[in-house]
Amino acid sequence: MKPDHGFSLVEVMVAVLILGVALAGLTEGITTALSSNKESELQTTAALIAAGQIEELRADGILTEGVTEGEGGEGLSLYRWKQTITRAPIDGLYEVSVEVQHTKYARPVYELRTLLFEPPGDSSTEKERKSSFRSKGRRGSQ
Repeated sequence: MKPDHGFSLVEVMVAVLILGVALAGLTEGITTALSSNKESELQTTAALIAAGQIEELRADGILTEGVTEGEGGEGLSLYRWKQTITRAPIDGLYEVSVEVQHTKYARPVYELRTLLFEPPGDSSTEKERKSSFRSKGRRGSQ
């Protein structure tokens, strides 16, 4: 009897089946990774927009209660933001919330909440204190 050289049909079919299952799993893994990467990009961009809005409030130094809405800006037209400022129970403290939405998905992508103090120097007592300090300083130097 001659020795068999090569593979039987059953062995080849099992090898093809194993290869097919492995390729299906690999394809699913790549698809999931790409989807996660896109979601991460959306989250990061939305977080930067929200943080930018908070920083603009800090830089302006003006906190007015209410809701403000706007676009994401140049190159970010797919994003909209909604900023809500409400007075907190502590005098001079405000709760600020910035929610960023992706216009394509029409759902919130990111929300940033923080507490901001009203900048000092805006109150009438502060102005009175400064003016009395100036007048006392003048009298003492004469």
